[in-house]
Amino acid sequence: MLITEPDKIMEIAKNARNVAVVGISKNKERASYQIAEQIKDKYNLFLVNPKYAGEEILGKKVFSSLKEIKEKIDIVDVFRNPKYIEEIIKDAIEIKADTIWLQPGSENMEVIEKYKDQIDIIYNSCLGVVSKQI
Repeated sequence: MLITEPDKIMEIAKNARNVAVVGISKNKERASYQIAEQIKDKYNLFLVNPKYAGEEILGKKVFSSLKEIKEKIDIVDVFRNPKYIEEIIKDAIEIKADTIWLQPGSENMEVIEKYKDQIDIIYNSCLGVVSKQI
């Protein structure tokens, strides 16, 4: 289901415990790094980027894919080019994540439409901005 109501988005952010940041970067100038750093004390963070798999960023081990994570994921927070979103959404569905949160710039409307009945999807919203209000 597409989640667009601000109150519902806030509720999801407030109730989440485990957040996977897909597309984490070591570059401190990148939004993925900045948002992960900002939310690391609010959530149990899992970082995903095959480029850095096995390394640490922000003191957290980086996984190569969502499927490597053993914990239940509440939010999959995505910082990826829209052309890569479909595989990430498929993985999120496979691991039974609750919500896919597509950060601004990572939206692919065709893919969103295709999977909106299989997983909750948030887009046009930034978890970093929303989490500041919690």
